[in-house]
Amino acid sequence: MNKKLLTLCLIQQGDKILLGKAKRGKGEGKWNGFGGKVEEGEDIEDAAKREVLEECGLVVSNLEKVGVLDFTLPEEEKVWQVHIFKTIDFSGELIETDEMKPQWFPADEIPFDSMWADDKYWFPLFLRGKRFEGRFVFNDQHIIIEHELREL
Repeated sequence: MNKKLLTLCLIQQGDKILLGKAKRGKGEGKWNGFGGKVEEGEDIEDAAKREVLEECGLVVSNLEKVGVLDFTLPEEEKVWQVHIFKTIDFSGELIETDEMKPQWFPADEIPFDSMWADDKYWFPLFLRGKRFEGRFVFNDQHIIIEHELREL
């Protein structure tokens, strides 16, 4: 099965995490980190930086790769492989874009009920500074029907 490469970048400032509420697309209405598709010939880390800039106006640097998750969706004929990065190094002015509405959340107030179903599994590992990899299989109602997750 083919893989579609995507990125997800989570920005931390002290005990707060920057999330964005998606304003369109598959994740519309859900809170998530910033990211998207890796374009042809683009380095994965460069794609993460580009997506953050496009989605919330921040320039990020010193990205640390913390995880890789594979997602299988019933309507897709490929695995969506998401490379997850974190950073504390950013500059620029935080802005709302036509894609995302950014908001800082205390680490103990992450809005899991308004996020993708898989986030409640891996995000706690992220918050504890762990590295991880896993895979999630969703049914056509976007409910997880199978998953594996392991700390590295």
